[in-house]
Amino acid sequence: MSGDVVQLLIESFPRILLPGLIMTIPLTLIAFAFALVIAVVVALIQYAHVPVLRQIARFYIWVIRGTPLLVQLMVGYYGPSTFGFHPNGFVVAIIVFAINEGAYCAETIRGSLESVPVGQMEAGYCVGMSYMQIMWHVVLPQAFRTAFPALSNSLIGMVKDTSLASNITVTEMFLATRQIAGRTYQFLPLYLEVAFIYLLFSTVMTWLQRLGEKKLGTYTAKRA
Repeated sequence: MSGDVVQLLIESFPRILLPGLIMTIPLTLIAFAFALVIAVVVALIQYAHVPVLRQIARFYIWVIRGTPLLVQLMVGYYGPSTFGFHPNGFVVAIIVFAINEGAYCAETIRGSLESVPVGQMEAGYCVGMSYMQIMWHVVLPQAFRTAFPALSNSLIGMVKDTSLASNITVTEMFLATRQIAGRTYQFLPLYLEVAFIYLLFSTVMTWLQRLGEKKLGTYTAKRA
């Protein structure tokens, strides 16, 4: 590797990292927070077997999981322009990522809810708790402990998926890298550099995931 390439990588590192800190990470966290809200609502609807709403929830999951995320981003960004409305790319990315990830997380949470023994519900009714009190204080906490590893993996995956937002003008890390590479024609070194930064972010989140799992394990042991 020549000295010029090394110098380019040194100079470009903060110019790639900064969009990651102010755009990629906020986009991921905000979208994932909304995705969890969607996932819990959809999972509870399925768990409660509400007739019409359950079919709507299943249809939502079927459509979202059966279509590419990139296509969803394009529809969300360019679709409104058909009606003369030009949305902000960052806002569209948050909405689309939340809706997309919400479908996958809903299935994770639904499976976790169904893994909670039915006796927990019956015990809650026996002590005079309402359905919502049982769900909030008994079932959901146990379900979230079970779902935590899978949800954490989804969060890590979303960090990498945010690179697709560059296709709707969101200036995150990958678009910043493409812009620098377009000016310098050093595509491979720069793409390897942004891959390293994505790996760095994912490593930090993996460490936080393990810490969270350890804390939840300790908490479960104390409750037992």
